[in-house]
Amino acid sequence: MERCEIPREDTLPNPVHLKLEEPGLDFERAKKAAKNLAKSYSGDAMLLSWFDGKAGRYSPHEVECCKDGEPPSWVEYARSRGGNLTIDINHEEYVFVFRGKQGLS
Repeated sequence: MERCEIPREDTLPNPVHLKLEEPGLDFERAKKAAKNLAKSYSGDAMLLSWFDGKAGRYSPHEVECCKDGEPPSWVEYARSRGGNLTIDINHEEYVFVFRGKQGLS
């Protein structure tokens, strides 16, 4: 994984922080919690991209990497498709970008 693909809070659209203090927290549990929280902001929230810091992976995995200082490609992917809500779990351990209702802030 390229260093520039690791998220920084200042590159995430409308981050909402969620702290999950669960032993053995894994990607699937984090994704479920993120979806539930996103739906509380927008009932039809659609997951567009994600980052799994524990496994060092993200989706979509674009061929071209961003440059240092720029938002990660997976964040730009979501943003270009209307991504306007980020659920940040445990300080960028897991990050999920959703498209919610218009004007979400």
